[in-house]
Amino acid sequence: MRRIELKEYEPREEGLSVEERDTLRAAVPSLTVEPVAGQEAVYHLTPGSTVGALELGGLSVSIRPKLEVSRVLFLASYAMGAFRLQDEPFAFDDAETLVEALAPALVATAQRAFGCGLLHGYRTEEEPLHTVRGRIMVAEQVRRRFDIPMPVEVRYDDFTDDILPNRLVKAAAAVLGAMDIRDAHARDGLRWMDATLGNVSLARFPQSDIPTVTYDRLNEHYREVVELSRLVLRYRAFEMDRGVVRANGFLMDMKQVFQGFVTRALRETLRVSEVAFRSDVDLPRGITLDEDQKVHLRPDLSWWDGSTCTFVGDAKYKRVRNERIPNADLYQVLAYATALDLPGGLLAYAEGELKPVVHEVRNAGKRLEVAAVNLSGSIADIRASVDELAQRVRALRNEARHFPRAA
Repeated sequence: MRRIELKEYEPREEGLSVEERDTLRAAVPSLTVEPVAGQEAVYHLTPGSTVGALELGGLSVSIRPKLEVSRVLFLASYAMGAFRLQDEPFAFDDAETLVEALAPALVATAQRAFGCGLLHGYRTEEEPLHTVRGRIMVAEQVRRRFDIPMPVEVRYDDFTDDILPNRLVKAAAAVLGAMDIRDAHARDGLRWMDATLGNVSLARFPQSDIPTVTYDRLNEHYREVVELSRLVLRYRAFEMDRGVVRANGFLMDMKQVFQGFVTRALRETLRVSEVAFRSDVDLPRGITLDEDQKVHLRPDLSWWDGSTCTFVGDAKYKRVRNERIPNADLYQVLAYATALDLPGGLLAYAEGELKPVVHEVRNAGKRLEVAAVNLSGSIADIRASVDELAQRVRALRNEARHFPRAA
């Protein structure tokens, strides 16, 4: 298999067929693909914020993140709610690609979980049988069978290993097993997982709504392997066919990962619920900038007292650089603060994008604060950075609660 190695935001020249070019553009919209002047079928490839691995027929494309691979997977796992910020349960190797780090980690957590035996549980089944088991569903029997005595429509609880935690693990092993993984030990481990879960159904889960599992003393030993499986399923690249090329893989948008990490970390540090501290996907009401309510706004971060917003901010993994609209990020936060009638707002960058600073906006009476979140240090360093960010959020909220609002 031919391999192309890319790095986040770094351009590179590569040769591509027409089918590979078109499939790559469709699968990774943030990847800029531009023809090289004077050369046929050679392109400038410049990755955006999407990192991971993608297979296009006989071509394997990997996009390595700026951060260490192990750190990226830690941030994504935490953002999904796999553990608390003071924990670091997964032993991710700093491999060349996200997939090469995920595969051995998934196998290792499965070996630990399955070491106590496969998890079993009760699952309610409804089916026609020629013997009575459980309860007869009289209404269904009459509706479907009329006066025919057999088979009998019954409902019963089956004690089985074909339950949600095992289905999640099997689905994740199938996703990684379909990819070209170089580590022979990891490949063997994924095949072992599939064989061990031979009686478990291979289910497909929607990426936008991966089921959660509630843990107790009976299934706590499954937590790591299930949460890691949920991560794999959340960021698996959709399978697609385009011409003669088939694409699949594992891709994550670092902008989404950073926003999810900052949102959850602030909720945990501030000790507020999802109802009070909102993301851009679950705002309690529409926010518009103009009187005609045509310019809609969706801030990444906001803190609400009922229907009243007392803090607003944005989480930016990468600074927007647009020569035609310089300082676009600041304008965005200013629009949020104006629309919500707040004294200011917060712009949180990943460290290295912009230094912390405070901008007093002329003729507006608003203050825009810029903060940096350390992602590359130790867990203690990251936690300290989040604590500092939370203090700025509290200060802005306290100021807003005493701010004279427009009638």
